[in-house]
Amino acid sequence: MRIATWNVNSVLARLPRLVEWLEQATPDVVCLQETKVGDDAFPADAVSRLGYQVAHHGEGRWNGVAVLSRVGMSDVAPGLAGDPGFPDEATREARTIAATCGPVRVRSVYVPNGRTLDDPHYAYKLRWLAALRAAVVPDAVAERPFAVMGDFNVAPTDDDVWDPAVFAEATHVTPAERAALAGLRAEGLSDVIPRIAKGPHPYTYWDYRAGAFHKGMGMRIDLVYANAALAGAVKDAWVDREARKGKAPSDHAPVVIDLDL
Repeated sequence: MRIATWNVNSVLARLPRLVEWLEQATPDVVCLQETKVGDDAFPADAVSRLGYQVAHHGEGRWNGVAVLSRVGMSDVAPGLAGDPGFPDEATREARTIAATCGPVRVRSVYVPNGRTLDDPHYAYKLRWLAALRAAVVPDAVAERPFAVMGDFNVAPTDDDVWDPAVFAEATHVTPAERAALAGLRAEGLSDVIPRIAKGPHPYTYWDYRAGAFHKGMGMRIDLVYANAALAGAVKDAWVDREARKGKAPSDHAPVVIDLDL
């Protein structure tokens, strides 16, 4: 079984690339982030022709998450219990959706960016990650294979950014953000990619500006955190850098996991 996660940075802008990638990579389950469309505008017909069911949680021009599955889909759960919202609970953003797809359960997440350390969005990010930790506990300890995966907007270690000095006094690398990831691991989840991915720096994101991709100026912020049942079934894992090349790519590359279940 093959599962994957990809921040497409607008599913409509990236639709030809997405369809081509689905045809070539043939994943069974895909978590998408930053779809930037409402539920009615998601191009479900384009992927259903390839055999995928779609569960989408969107709000329009910002955010938006989805799960695509060609192995069935049930128990779809959009949103996050305890979501703090921004600027308050009355405004909850479309940042996560969970679904059971065949033998696995997945949760697609698009964690708030945080913007700057003195921005209210940074405190919101930490509150949102705390809510995510609480929400994943039942799946983390379950016998059913489970992964929470997507764009976490946090680089777990200094090795996950191209130059730690560049990120001093910036979000994505602060002790508090990394502690939030450690909290997820404390609930029984493990970071799949460092254990098995080939190469010293499996970056997943490169800014569009200044030729960052070609210069290797990347970050690893798209993560797959798996419970014991799924982590033990991982046979291969990689970042599909080819999907970051060519015309009109996303600024993220897909992360792909092969499982033997």
